[in-house]
Amino acid sequence: MAQRKGCLIGCGVALVLGVGLLMALVFGMGKVLEMADKTLVDPAVYEAVKTGDAESEVRGKLPSGDSFVKSALKEGGPAEPEGSACSWYISNGEAENGEETVLRFCFKDGKLAEKARYPMK
Repeated sequence: MAQRKGCLIGCGVALVLGVGLLMALVFGMGKVLEMADKTLVDPAVYEAVKTGDAESEVRGKLPSGDSFVKSALKEGGPAEPEGSACSWYISNGEAENGEETVLRFCFKDGKLAEKARYPMK
C-alpha cells in the first residue's frame, strides 16, 4: 500500500511539472509571435518613406519596434547619426543570400534623418 501511495504522489508531481512545462512553452511561443508583430516591416514601407519625411508620418507606418531583440538587430549596421533616435525592424520580404534584412530608421528634429538596410548578423 505504501508503494502505491508513493507512485501516486510521484505521478501527481510529474503531471504538475508536465502541465507547468506545457504552459511555459505556450507562453514562450506567444512572446515570440508578439515580438514578430512588433518588429516586422514590409519592404514597400521602407522604400516609400524618404529622408526629410515627418517623424510622426513615418512612425505611423511602422509597428512599435519594442522588443528584446533590439540589441541583436543593431549588430553589423552602420553608425547611428549623432543626436538621432533610431528604431530597428526585420524586413518581412524575401531573405537575401539566406540572411534576414534589418531595416533601420533614424529620426532627428522631428524628421526621418536616415534609413539603412543591412543583413542581420
